[in-house]
Amino acid sequence: MAFLQEKLFLFCLVTLNTFLLPVSSRGPVYRPPPVEKLTERFPRIPFTQGMSTLFGASNVHYKNNGSYADIILDKTSGSGLISKSKYYHGFFSAAIKLPSGFTSGVVLAFYMSNADVFPHNHDEIDFELLGYAKRRQWVLQTNMYGNGSVRTGREEKVYLWFDPTQEFHQYTILWNKHHIVFLVDNIPIREVIHNQAVSSVYPSKPMSLYATIWDASEWATNGGKYPVNYKYAPFVGSLGELEIAGCSMQKTNSTRACLKNATVPSRMDPVDGEEYAKLSKQQMTGLNWVRSKHMYYSYCKDTKRYKVMPPECNV
Repeated sequence: MAFLQEKLFLFCLVTLNTFLLPVSSRGPVYRPPPVEKLTERFPRIPFTQGMSTLFGASNVHYKNNGSYADIILDKTSGSGLISKSKYYHGFFSAAIKLPSGFTSGVVLAFYMSNADVFPHNHDEIDFELLGYAKRRQWVLQTNMYGNGSVRTGREEKVYLWFDPTQEFHQYTILWNKHHIVFLVDNIPIREVIHNQAVSSVYPSKPMSLYATIWDASEWATNGGKYPVNYKYAPFVGSLGELEIAGCSMQKTNSTRACLKNATVPSRMDPVDGEEYAKLSKQQMTGLNWVRSKHMYYSYCKDTKRYKVMPPECNV
């Protein structure tokens, strides 16, 4: 009898481990469903080829012939990278490993923007990884602005289903005329569909790609309630597996050259095909899994903030 009980226990343990992943701060969570690995469709390039130092040069360290880069926040400065070209539509991805330990007030952002060229009506597509104090875990926030719609934040926040400080994980932006998709390890976590309700604020102008780390104590911790504690500095964000596959405005010098019009499909847009027009069944399963199990804030649910919801929330 004892032998049978032991065998049953081992069977249950193996079965449980097949479907669960341990996460140090929040206990086990279910493994995400399988999805297409879009990051395997595009070539990886060195950071030294695709990006330049934006600020904090002494806190930007390139490794492995530029294939990897560390961006660092310490008492002297944060740091950041910017793409050498501006892009219209495309696939933009990097593997990121976040600083561990007490990271309250630290923000690492991987995003696209053209605020330098259009300061009053810029576009932006954001991954913002927010260091938090109470649970010592990171939170992922996504956001989108179009044509200067910065007064209407479109934030959504999710808890990650893994410890982002232990290994590299892929953060990806897919942007075309059909939709914007935010993906983590190829799993869609958010989709912004380009329809009539959102068309006026849908990003429409070429953007640069950025990766930055900075002190966001005032913005990210309730007005500085839990500021960055530099006793734990330096805060090192490690980047790798850079993929930039977009229509470069530097080469074409024309937005129209990147667009697909009614009669002539553009060969320059790497995400113009039918396979990028909508999410597959697998990808929809992954998206629903994230949003049902891991999302804890959406601007479309924030009735205290918005007396009148943005029009896309009512679609």
